[in-house]
Amino acid sequence: MRRVRMLGTLLLILALATATGCWNRRELNDLAIVTALGVDKAERGYHVSVQVVDPSEVAAGTSGGSFSPVTTYDATGDTMAEAIRRMTTVTPRKLYFAHLRIFVIGEALAREGMGKSLDLLSRDQEGRTDFYIVVAKGHKAFDVLRILTPMEKIPAAKLHSSLQVSERAWAPTVSVQLDDLITEIVDKGVQPALTGITIKGDPSVGRQLQNLKTPDTPTRLQYQGIAVFRSDKLIGWLNESESKGFSDITNRLKSTMVEIQCPEGGKLAVEVIRSKSKMEGSVKNGKPEVVVTMRSEANVADVECHMHLTGRNSLEEIEKRAEETMQLNAEQAVAKAQKLGTDVFGFGEAIHRASPAYWKRVQNEWDHIFKELTVSFKVDMKIRRIGTVGESFLDEMKE
Repeated sequence: MRRVRMLGTLLLILALATATGCWNRRELNDLAIVTALGVDKAERGYHVSVQVVDPSEVAAGTSGGSFSPVTTYDATGDTMAEAIRRMTTVTPRKLYFAHLRIFVIGEALAREGMGKSLDLLSRDQEGRTDFYIVVAKGHKAFDVLRILTPMEKIPAAKLHSSLQVSERAWAPTVSVQLDDLITEIVDKGVQPALTGITIKGDPSVGRQLQNLKTPDTPTRLQYQGIAVFRSDKLIGWLNESESKGFSDITNRLKSTMVEIQCPEGGKLAVEVIRSKSKMEGSVKNGKPEVVVTMRSEANVADVECHMHLTGRNSLEEIEKRAEETMQLNAEQAVAKAQKLGTDVFGFGEAIHRASPAYWKRVQNEWDHIFKELTVSFKVDMKIRRIGTVGESFLDEMKE
């Protein structure tokens, strides 16, 4: 019996010895939670900025308003890691990146090459890769991170949510995360594309609390255009209609508005409620071709002309004009990308799937072949509903 007790005591001691507790724990009071990260080109190395949350200003049940909900820190270093550590000379706590929501790359750095600035984020063991990456169009990332935004106390949360909403409801934006971006950089069959963000208004006003206390919000952050890359270098921008075409071709379009001209003047808008696209590649007589099929369902959203929706063939006419608009957007997007020589659509991957042997021969020359690639479209639009009224009251207005 005594021997059994001794054995039990020994096993208990061994169990306690292995239970070392949370040896790598981090106390919340010791951390500065980073929600946004920005990186710009510096004269030597990188200029890195971070947006850190002030917990006392964003805590539930507090009215706030006396102080900024976030604080921005910045530093310069030969590497991003050096710049981040250099910030410890001004930050009261160690920076913690596990809650990063948005990563902003300055346009100057994007044109020079953003690849090296991504390595730190892909290597960090504490970080996650589900944040969105955007390009500061015409501005530095540091300036973007300092703009205070209404409705959302934390600007990074606003940027994250706005990008999701815009992609789902408007279409000329794309939400790209780190893993997808790295895949597109190294893959020879597709090139990267990122949403651009710009500052509307005076940046110096946007950094002040007054920017949150007026109804019109003098300075705002706005997503604008899609940046197209060759490998990791920014080489150009798609405008709004081209960006819509890009989203449609790459099967990212979920909902948007398509504006068309009425036969007798005026305009009409249809709301795309569902959309699906696919691309099929082929090689004929040694030349690659791609056919993009785009199918959409839509509702009539806005009639600003004298058009009888219940008339014979009226819906067919609307569908035809909407199809022409969507095809034009797609053709303009392809034309711009071919002019720049960068396949952001993934047509190369479609050719690879269709003919692996051909792709093996031409993959290293695809950027040049892409410029002459024949791309055709099959667009099909179906109007499902015209709304709660048949004809517009505009037809009954007195002249």
